[in-house]
Amino acid sequence: MEMEIRALKTRKNAIVMAHNYQPLEIQALADVVGDSLELAVRAKEAKADLIVVCGVRFMAETAKILNPERKVVIPVPDAGCPLADFLTPEMIREAKERHPDAAVVVYVNSTAESKALADVTCTSANAVKVVASLKNDTILFGPDSNLAAYVQRELPEKTIIPLPPGGHCYVHTGFTLADVEAARRKGGMVVCHPECRPEIQEQADLVASTGGMVRGAAGGSEPWSVFTEREMVSRLRVLYPGRVFYEKPEAVCADMKKISLADLQQALEREEHEVVLSPEVMDRARRAIERMIAVGA
Repeated sequence: MEMEIRALKTRKNAIVMAHNYQPLEIQALADVVGDSLELAVRAKEAKADLIVVCGVRFMAETAKILNPERKVVIPVPDAGCPLADFLTPEMIREAKERHPDAAVVVYVNSTAESKALADVTCTSANAVKVVASLKNDTILFGPDSNLAAYVQRELPEKTIIPLPPGGHCYVHTGFTLADVEAARRKGGMVVCHPECRPEIQEQADLVASTGGMVRGAAGGSEPWSVFTEREMVSRLRVLYPGRVFYEKPEAVCADMKKISLADLQQALEREEHEVVLSPEVMDRARRAIERMIAVGA
């Protein structure tokens, strides 16, 4: 099947993009593997006729928004993100009425419709830098309340209002202080994603996006206990075979595991399931995403 997929990519002039949480067999056949920010930047630059996004729906939407002339498909249409579902356009509109002087920063883990109402988007890799770039003292930040707390801790001069107050990723809120204690007994560093709860962030030696973890692991040799989706540890072991990485076996995003090799092959053969968004939503969301990318540049 791997040979057929490679042949289809060539015949269709297709690029396959995979998030760090995708199964290793999907990552192995991808042309681009990365975190949400890396995938967004590469989607914008892609010249292929067909972009196949192996991840969850908001990632495929982001690729389409940034490269509207290309055909973008996601192999499994119901690969969603419970975190993204916490935030609705209505919540943003109501919050803007209550805080007219606030800027709206929307995490890329959100729907296209929510991004369209944002002043700027962010990822876990650049959230602090994006918020710091804004002149506004008050920031409406959604949908991840733990990432909002991380930004607040890093930028105490700002007032960060989480939108909604309890938005979270169930995978990352599954990490506990008991997990930190267990990691300490193993030795080495505790490395956590900023979607983990604030008390976990405070106990960690490093708080980083998945892309930041890839870069950070390039230096040093001590063991890492990695507090994020377990497939990230699989990727780190491939990249750094001489290092010791510990995962939490239960830390699994069910939606990230929906795409199989058969699904990928079918997506390439049939060019399905295509991402279709209204031009108005795409135009407004694109401005917010491109503003984010410009901050990083």
